[in-house]
Amino acid sequence: MGERIKKLKKIRIHREGTNELMLSALIIVGIAWLLWTYLSTTIPFWIFIIVFGTAWLMALNFYRCPIRYFNGDTDKLVVAPADGKIVVVEEAEESEYFHDKRLMISIFMSPLNVHANWFPVDGKVKFVHHQNGNYHKAWLPKASEENEHADIMITTADGQDILVRQIAGAMARRIVTYAKPNEECYIDEHLGFIKLGSRVDVYLPLTARACVTIGQPTTGDQTVIAKLA
Repeated sequence: MGERIKKLKKIRIHREGTNELMLSALIIVGIAWLLWTYLSTTIPFWIFIIVFGTAWLMALNFYRCPIRYFNGDTDKLVVAPADGKIVVVEEAEESEYFHDKRLMISIFMSPLNVHANWFPVDGKVKFVHHQNGNYHKAWLPKASEENEHADIMITTADGQDILVRQIAGAMARRIVTYAKPNEECYIDEHLGFIKLGSRVDVYLPLTARACVTIGQPTTGDQTVIAKLA
């Protein structure tokens, strides 16, 4: 598709969590100061610091946003759109858009994974569609169709349509999608963000060759999950 354009956001903490982290840190510091100042014993202070300090550090870990570059030629490559673990590699019937069988590759993200999502291919965004739904556990097969999800269709330079589906899980209740219709998109760009445990499905032509197996860990924007024909 010619020279790839990189629009990496130079941030270490994802923008989706900046305000929440700052506000919660101020609240924790304020309560800790009150406990330390006005109580005759320091035991409640230390219990509070250990419990809520640990929770805040876990949130900080969740919202981390590593800056990544894919090294090498991206032509015909499909990279992992998320950090996590491969839970599905199979031919599946996609009845909403393609109405035929596709190679489906799914990545489950635990609360400990980075939850930023990347574009898996270079191309142009054909459309973005958000669908309300249930909140089944993200690794269940029915989650792909019944859970709240956002669909992003990308057309590659040679005309192949790739569907990326961001899926909300039992804990995740907010899907953020940055992709816009008719905009060019590139590997290394952020596609969106999903809060807490969740999943991303990628639907590819049957002519694509999977490069991952069930249970394999993935690194978003780094792991090659398939090669297009």
